[in-house]
Amino acid sequence: MGRRPSVFVRAVSMEEGRRLQRISRSSKDPVRLRRAIVALVSAQGQTIKDITSLMQVGEDYVRDVIHAFNERGFDALDPKWSGGRRPAISERVREHIRLIARTSPADWGITGFATWSLTKLADHLVGRHIVPRISRETLRRILREGKVSWQTTTTWKASTDPDFITKMHRILASYDTPPADGRVICVDEFGPLNLMPRKGKAWRPAGRPRRLRATYNRYGGVMHMLAALDLATGKISCQRGGHGYEPWPRRAASKKRRNRHGLRGSST
Repeated sequence: MGRRPSVFVRAVSMEEGRRLQRISRSSKDPVRLRRAIVALVSAQGQTIKDITSLMQVGEDYVRDVIHAFNERGFDALDPKWSGGRRPAISERVREHIRLIARTSPADWGITGFATWSLTKLADHLVGRHIVPRISRETLRRILREGKVSWQTTTTWKASTDPDFITKMHRILASYDTPPADGRVICVDEFGPLNLMPRKGKAWRPAGRPRRLRATYNRYGGVMHMLAALDLATGKISCQRGGHGYEPWPRRAASKKRRNRHGLRGSST
């Protein structure tokens, strides 16, 4: 059997030679890099046998690269990746999974837990026949690709006062420019101490946490108390339930005297 004739790259111009050199030095794609080196050394007069010895590849590979470069030029250097295996979970099902993750288990009649863990969500999807099976890692990746993350629930509270903005600006102006001959007294409300909505965590779209009202309607009424601390004497004074302004130490002493004389709870 006779020896196969040697094959060379067609004559390349100066600009094409410099371009092959740039690709062979800086390409991040190993396939493109290897093909550029084959074309470059072939253009320099190296035989197929020399190229196979230099790059540790087969003769058929070198011939295919040279023929492809001669036919299609630099387009032959780019790898033709196939699409790969089709995803087992379609994009429509993936979006459905993200919608379910953003719901509460209570919405599905589940009372054993308040939020979805990856394991519980995967079991729920299989039980509802959304998917035949799904791993926690696949579920985590689907949620992350859809920008659904594990977030803390936030609260919100809005004023019902129609003059809220005007009053707010007036108060802020007192902080910025306090009166020269007076003082700015800060008053804060503590309480009433009662049941309040508590924040939790849930799967939500990134940057869009679940929102809860920070308060609720108190139809039974509330009791307020205004207290003040006298820094000079250390006494705390209060006004509660619309009654008079009376120092706490005096009220406490009066209550102690009533208890000592057995007057507490007397019906006389």
